[in-house]
Amino acid sequence: MTSVTWAQVLAWRMRRQFIESAGDASAVQIARRLAGVQAQVASAAEFAVAVRQSAPVTGAVQRALLDERTLVKTWAMRGTLHLLPVDEAGAFLVLCAAVRNWEKPVWQRNFGATPADLEAIAAAATGALADGAILTREELTAAVVEETGSGHLAEVLGSGWGTLLKPLAWWGVLCHGPSQGTRVTFASPEWWLPGWTGLPSVEEAARTAVHAYLGAHGPATPDMFDNWLMRKLNRKRDVKAWFAAAEDGLSTIDVDGVQMYVLDEHRDELLNTAPSTSVRLLGAFDQYVLGAGTSAVYLIPAERRKEVSRTGGWISPVVLYEGRVAGVWEAKDGDVAVTAFEDIPAAPLNDELARLEALLS
Repeated sequence: MTSVTWAQVLAWRMRRQFIESAGDASAVQIARRLAGVQAQVASAAEFAVAVRQSAPVTGAVQRALLDERTLVKTWAMRGTLHLLPVDEAGAFLVLCAAVRNWEKPVWQRNFGATPADLEAIAAAATGALADGAILTREELTAAVVEETGSGHLAEVLGSGWGTLLKPLAWWGVLCHGPSQGTRVTFASPEWWLPGWTGLPSVEEAARTAVHAYLGAHGPATPDMFDNWLMRKLNRKRDVKAWFAAAEDGLSTIDVDGVQMYVLDEHRDELLNTAPSTSVRLLGAFDQYVLGAGTSAVYLIPAERRKEVSRTGGWISPVVLYEGRVAGVWEAKDGDVAVTAFEDIPAAPLNDELARLEALLS
């Protein structure tokens, strides 16, 4: 087995993720390359796409979502909203659904719903969204409560956290539709998305999702994949089975003494990648950070984690130096303020700040 260093891995990931050099990829191509773009904050998702484009176009994400409908916004990894390519979305949803947290007594106590309640809600939502109907959260809640008689669930159904709706997203019952002002709407993927082909088998889903993840965030272990997918809440035997289903096209490689998986097609490229010396700035909730996880000490110094992963689930905009998180930044009154964790070369940082300010404007 041949070894690589974390410095090589980070340099390779930056190249794969259009960070080392921005490219001419479309919003859909970027979402595909990153195995999804977190979209809990819409502006952060749009920035994550734009910062990776050499010539970003205003409104490109919205056109892909609403006009072309080649991207879909839906709850996916870790129960958070993501932008996913329509033709791959089903694979991620199938694996997210495997968590089945609604079967746990603590979940049922916290949210007052049983698995039978969820199945009834899913059936009612399917009917309410049939024939191309697009409903606001309030309209969908009213329709479900009327059909199921589950008035006691109205409050949690209408919650912006979407606790009872996330399993429906994973089951392919609903996805986000076009907003009505500040109101979220929901639609049936079958009716809303021209490229929707339904949910694949678990084996097919595993191959698509595992390969997509490794193509952006590899090399990685099954445990690292599980952390990204659902914060390690899946059964270990399921994760092991997914990697077995995806084994065709996978190799192993040693990273800092740990055996990890990488795609066959990327192995030689990774071995020949030199460490990066670049300085790059990424926005909040960026996939480069989320793919590794904020507990990855090879990426984020342990003593600085709280400055990156902040209260309320907020993931800070970051400064990368040599691929590591070397600081955080924020925009203040048109200026960008950097808090550095280590010495960062001034010239490339200033160049990157100038590029960033142009994007922010």
